[in-house]
Amino acid sequence: MKSFDDVVKFHGHSCPGLALGYRVGVAAVKELNMENISEDEEVVAIVENDSCAVDAIQVLTGCTFGKGNLIFKDYGKQVYTFMKRPSGDAVRISIDFTSPEETEEEKEMWRRYSEGERSGEVLKTVHNRKAKKMMAILDASDSELLKTTRFKMPLPSEARIYPSIRCEMCGEKVAEPKARVKDGKIVCIPCFEGDK
Repeated sequence: MKSFDDVVKFHGHSCPGLALGYRVGVAAVKELNMENISEDEEVVAIVENDSCAVDAIQVLTGCTFGKGNLIFKDYGKQVYTFMKRPSGDAVRISIDFTSPEETEEEKEMWRRYSEGERSGEVLKTVHNRKAKKMMAILDASDSELLKTTRFKMPLPSEARIYPSIRCEMCGEKVAEPKARVKDGKIVCIPCFEGDK
């Protein structure tokens, strides 16, 4: 099992979101009895946000966009579903964590930080608050942090590899199913939408 330090090294810094992803990834590995990270598509992860947590999940489970076994659903929820092939065994893990209470000073400093202030006073308070929250996440029991549901589910199709075709407007290659037709020409989505 990879350590939190391995996850930090991949992500570039430590933060509460990364700590949440680490805890979710560890729980998923345990719940699905994964001995090794997914080398191909043995495990599929569906993530419902694009937060720092997803980097930890990639490191711990081996699920990546490039392999087609990391599926992003933009729901803005701290919910993660993992399933094993070919059994269809699955676990859904949602975050059920209450952060340590913020002081009035921390709330004020966070407001100032959110408005763009980066003074030493603000940064010190914000970083201390993040460190306190991160440690609370790493130290919490699974029952304090996560809601876990096991079930069976139909597996998504394995990743497909599509031929690339050249956009007739910009000349860049695009995966065939993502191409569009505009004024009788086969084009990429940015050219179709006029973004290029």
